Formats: sequence, C-alpha cells, structure tokens
Amino acid sequence: MTIVVTGSAGHLGEALMRTLRAANRPALGIDLRPSPFTDRVGSINDRGFVGESLRGARVVVHCANLHKPHVATRADEDFLITNAAGTLMLLETAVDAGIEAFVYTSTTSVFGSALTPAAGEPAAWITEDVAPIPKNIYGATKQAAETLCELYARQRRLPAVVLRTSRFFPEADDDPRVAAAYDVANAQVNELLYRRVDLEDVVSAHLLAIDKASTLGFARYVVSATTPFSRDDAAALREDAAAAARRLFPDYEAIYAKRGWRMFPSIDRVYDSRAAVAELGWRPQYDFRRALDSLAAGRDFRSPLAQAVGVKGYHGG
Repeated sequence: MTIVVTGSAGHLGEALMRTLRAANRPALGIDLRPSPFTDRVGSINDRGFVGESLRGARVVVHCANLHKPHVATRADEDFLITNAAGTLMLLETAVDAGIEAFVYTSTTSVFGSALTPAAGEPAAWITEDVAPIPKNIYGATKQAAETLCELYARQRRLPAVVLRTSRFFPEADDDPRVAAAYDVANAQVNELLYRRVDLEDVVSAHLLAIDKASTLGFARYVVSATTPFSRDDAAALREDAAAAARRLFPDYEAIYAKRGWRMFPSIDRVYDSRAAVAELGWRPQYDFRRALDSLAAGRDFRSPLAQAVGVKGYHGG
C-alpha cells in the first residue's frame, strides 16, 4: 500500500517519510523543494503532477501548506492557492485515483479568536466541539481545506481524517514578547502542559488515522500532548499558572531553577486530545512529566525523531 506524503521536505513530511521508510512501508514524498525525503518535485496545484504521483497509491497524507509565519511575508492569494485550492486539487485527484484514505494535517490555529477568553475569564478548554473563529488568512484557509475534506468524505465517499495539531515546530515562538522573555526550550516545555505536541507523537497520530479512516468515514481530532489539567483547573490556570503546575508537579520548580527557567504567569487555553486517544487509539508519549524527567536526567526532552529532523525554518522556500 503506497502512501503519498505531500510536503515531504517539511518538518512533519520528513518525519513521516523517515518513519515509513524505517518500517519498510512503500511511501512517495512530494514537495516543491528537493530533499532526501522528496521523491518527486512539483506542485500540488499541478493536476498532471498530482495525477502521476497518485497513480497506484492507496493513501494520501497531506502536510504541504503555507504556515502561520508566512502571513507576514506572503499574499493572501498565495494561501488560497496553496492551502485551499491545492487541497481541492488533491481531493479531486484522490477520488479519480481510487484513494482509500486521505489524512489532512490541519492546525489548532483554526480556532483563532476562540482561544483567547476575555479578561478575567477562565482558560478556554478546547475540544473538537469548539467552533473555529479564524483570525488570519492562515486559519481561514486551513478551515476551508478541512471543510473540503468533509465535503469529499460525505459526497464522494473518500474516507478522510483531519488532525488539528498543536505546536510541534522547533523554532522560537513567533510572538516576539515570548521569544524575548523565555529560552526556546523553556517555552516549549511549558507548552507541553497545554498547547504543544512532540513530532514523534504527531507521526503516530497520522499513522493511526490512516488505519482508521475507512471505518470513520470522516472525523476531526485535536492532536496535542496529554494535558495534566481538567476543566476544573481553567480558572486557576488563567490566574496563576505556576501555582497550578506546582500543585501537580511539586518538583518542577527545582528542575527549572537549575536552568534559570520559569513558568508562564498565565495560560489562556488548554487543548484536550481525549477524543483522539479514545477513537484513534492514540497514545502520546511525550508530555510535561516526561520532559521534567528528561531534564532532571540531563537528557533532551524531545523525541529522537524530533531531534533527527531538527530545525528547518519556514521562509526559505
């Protein structure tokens, strides 16, 4: 069963190709950019190229897109062409090619303004039931692509699973205030409490989605590291995140202190991935507790796969 991976030169695309090749599973990587994990170079908006790439395949994992950092450097039209029209091209061609499963990598950024509660309100608890309110062209086009996947699943009987992934990129925070105030690793370990997921866990979610797509027909999941918090913690997280973390992890401050790290003063949202755990059988391994144990032992808190893929950046191509 050949699996076509779009965006094979990117973080997730490379991680998927590495994993599939290591397992001796037939896989074809496509991307606009050449890379050791790209088998065919071309555009997902080129019908001929896509048709040739999908010939004989049974699964499409669609990771290629313009990302949030590109909002500052690319025109809105570019997002429409790549994120929305490119997904439509893949869906159309997938139906013609008899593809049996389509897995789409979306983002928690589609929730947009729903992620930021009003002053004095508890942290937002984000599940699949929260209505997206995109606040930029990136979120809007990712939501449009999700809707196209659902349309093709309902009307064209193309099994499709949408995975709304939280942060897994290794780069510094795109908020200059956070980037200036916190070491990159400090910020990313903090985020494992509520808005980050390790690359290896993202890959495992995608592989499970491939296996479950035909049974599900269509489904949409939040994919983020398991949060240790519950809805009852939402007010405390917004008011004093350090105290909320200390209650569950009394050792974290000592581990942080050795590195000069600190917790964010407030947490405004929590991604709840319990549906992916229950329905996909997903078992994320890299959470805040594991990160603390790794730091205490002097090890990298990231998975070996995340370390191998490394930092790529977004604006180079």
